[in-house]
Parts: sequence; C-alpha cells; structure tokens
Amino acid sequence: MLDKMLDFIPEIPIAEATETFTDTVTDTFAFLFDPIKEHFGNFMDASSEFLMGIPPIIIIIIVALIAFFISGKKLGLTAFSIVGLWLIYNQGYWEELMSTFTLVLIASVLSVIIGVPFGILMSKSKTAEAIITPILDFMQTMPAFVYLIPAVAFFGIGMVPGVFASLIFATPPTVRFTNLGIRQVSKELVEASEAFGSTGSQKLFKVELPMAKATIMAGINQTVMLSLSMVVIASMIGAPGLGREVLSSLQRAQVGTGFVAGIGIVILAIIIDRFTQNLNRKSE
Repeated sequence: MLDKMLDFIPEIPIAEATETFTDTVTDTFAFLFDPIKEHFGNFMDASSEFLMGIPPIIIIIIVALIAFFISGKKLGLTAFSIVGLWLIYNQGYWEELMSTFTLVLIASVLSVIIGVPFGILMSKSKTAEAIITPILDFMQTMPAFVYLIPAVAFFGIGMVPGVFASLIFATPPTVRFTNLGIRQVSKELVEASEAFGSTGSQKLFKVELPMAKATIMAGINQTVMLSLSMVVIASMIGAPGLGREVLSSLQRAQVGTGFVAGIGIVILAIIIDRFTQNLNRKSE
C-alpha cells in the first residue's frame, strides 16, 4: 500500500534539469570559459615550467632557508625539508612535485583572494551571513568527486578544471575563519577606534583584520591542506602531478610506485602545513 502511494508521485526529472542547466551555462558563457581555459591554462603551464627550470638544489636550499627562519632557527623543519625534497628528487618525481605545487599554490591563492572578502562581508552583514552560510555548508558536504562534473563541463580536462574543483572544495575554511576572527575582535577595542574617529575602512584594516590575523591564518592553513587533498582527485580529470602517478599506479596495481608518489604528497603536505603553522605563530 505504502509502495503504491510512493509510486503515485511521478519521478522528478532532476538529472535532466541539471544536464539542461549545465549545457545552457556552458553554451551561454563559452565566451568566458574558453579564454579562461586557454590563457589561465597557459599561465599555469608557464609557472610549472618555470619551477622545473630552476635547478632542484636551488629550490631545496631556498626552502631550507625559509624553514630555518620561520621556525625560529630550529633545525627540525629545516632538516626534514632538505631530506624530504631530496627523497622526492631521488625517486624521479621532481617534475611531478613542481606540477602539484603549482596547482596547490594557485588554487590556494585564488581561494584566499575570494574567501577573505566574503568572510569580511559575512562579519558585517547578518543577511549576507544567512545567505552565504548554507552555500558554504553545501560546498563542504558535497563529495569531492562531484566537483569534477561542472569542472569538466565548463573547462574540459587538464589543470584548469583541477584548480576550479580545488577552489570550490577549499574556499569555505577561509570564509568561515575570516568571519569568525572578525566577530571575535573585542567590542571595546572596536568602540575605542570609533571613539577616535576611525572610518569604516580604517577600523577594518587597522583594527579588525590585524586582531583577527591569527584566526584567518588558521583558515588559510586549512584551505591549503584541502587544496592539496584534491591533488589525487583532480588527476582523474587530467591534472598533472603526483596525484596522476598515484592514480596510474592504482589502475595498474603498482603498489610500490603508488606508495612512493603518495610519500611525495605526504612530504609536501607536511612541509606546507609546518610553514603555514609557523607563520601563524609569528602573527600571534
């Protein structure tokens, strides 16, 4: 009886409507998507080739020096950076590492550029917070593989759709932490700045953002880590790098090769995580 009641309601054509909507958006905004795919793709390829053109020993030395100074001249992070990067080079995955780093860097920078202003908007407007919060919930709860569908529909395959998917997946932490950090700024401090005649922009850039800097940096750290977690998934739509090696090894059941490529991703993740955490401590 209950089954018949359920069958009485006709099937809602969600899949057909989604395909129609995607096709319409792709056709309507082709004038925008095609130049982004071409020019932005060329920029990413040039960035990756530039990094590959630098001798590995130079990059290792630069990373080691940065690790030495941001860690308070401690040798732990410096030694790990040197040994870890050398191991990746020794295993023949240096070019893949540079491609992965390019994807993570660009996706993270774009996420921060987009996320911080939206976080500021949420902190200043309850209406904006009420509208943006469900969107962020949707972006964070949607399985990462689903982001590949619009990415391929709009930009084809390659590094550009990989960045697009990473951007959707990794932006919410920066937005949320920026909103949280600004809202946690002492009201007495804000009122004091207003009493001294500060304008809205002065209050934001000289009081609220500096005081919320540590919280915002924590959000940026999460954004970078989420961008890196998309590396393997983005390789399914043609993004180059260590993720492609992991995927290829999985398809061919090459355990050793996949393990080495996975170790490379782990090393890169630890180095980036420690770098951003130390920067956050300095800001505090």
